[in-house]
Amino acid sequence: MKSLPSEIKLIFLIALLLVVLLAAFTVFVVLMYNRKQLLYLKEQQLKDAEYQNQLLQKELEKQKILEQERERISHDMHDDLGAGISALKLQAEFLKQKAEGEDLQSDIDELLKTSEEMNISMREMLWSLNSGNDTLGSFIDYAILYTGNFLKKTTIVVHSESEDIMSDTPISTELRRNLFLCLKEAVNNVYKHSHASTLKLSFLQEKNIFSMKISDNGIGVPEDQPKGNGLRNMKRRMGELSGECKIISEGTGTCLIFKVIL
Repeated sequence: MKSLPSEIKLIFLIALLLVVLLAAFTVFVVLMYNRKQLLYLKEQQLKDAEYQNQLLQKELEKQKILEQERERISHDMHDDLGAGISALKLQAEFLKQKAEGEDLQSDIDELLKTSEEMNISMREMLWSLNSGNDTLGSFIDYAILYTGNFLKKTTIVVHSESEDIMSDTPISTELRRNLFLCLKEAVNNVYKHSHASTLKLSFLQEKNIFSMKISDNGIGVPEDQPKGNGLRNMKRRMGELSGECKIISEGTGTCLIFKVIL
């Protein structure tokens, strides 16, 4: 370098300076680009979060509207159908007091029976529609109440037990309805076919797993007996809930176990 002319040295230093400046500019551009990309990604994430929040708000609004509609239908059914069924029952009882022929009285008894069945069905629908019942505790209370009322005019004694149940655990309306329909079918089968003297309802919660067991001390289910529509419907309902339905029969009774993820 000492032997080079001063002009060449100056050109070399200028070239070196330009290279350094170019490198620094390149690094600056890359950093600015990365910063811009980072800001863009954050902005997109905020937009996506805002969009998801808007979707969630709309879904919550839809759910609120549906719940309000369910409540309205429930109240209308209670006020209109309930009053109509009660009036029909009172009229039938009044006519029965005046009826003289046995055939006529028998027909009126059938009318009274039908009105009572309609009243029970209406109560079930009202319970199903009421979003305030979408908890595990509410389902268990109603399941025990329904079973006791259904079998109160029979010789079958009902027992119940609950273990580790968190009553305020929320459950969906669909889950509550399908579990109840399975319970209803199972209790009806015990009444019709088991010849049992006792029926036991057992409820167990293990974290997010809920089990409902319906057992009796009846004659059991013969191995060669074909599966009826009731059992197939119960298995289908539990399958739709990603749950399971298992039947155990050893000749000394029958046990139906329903298990679902809450």
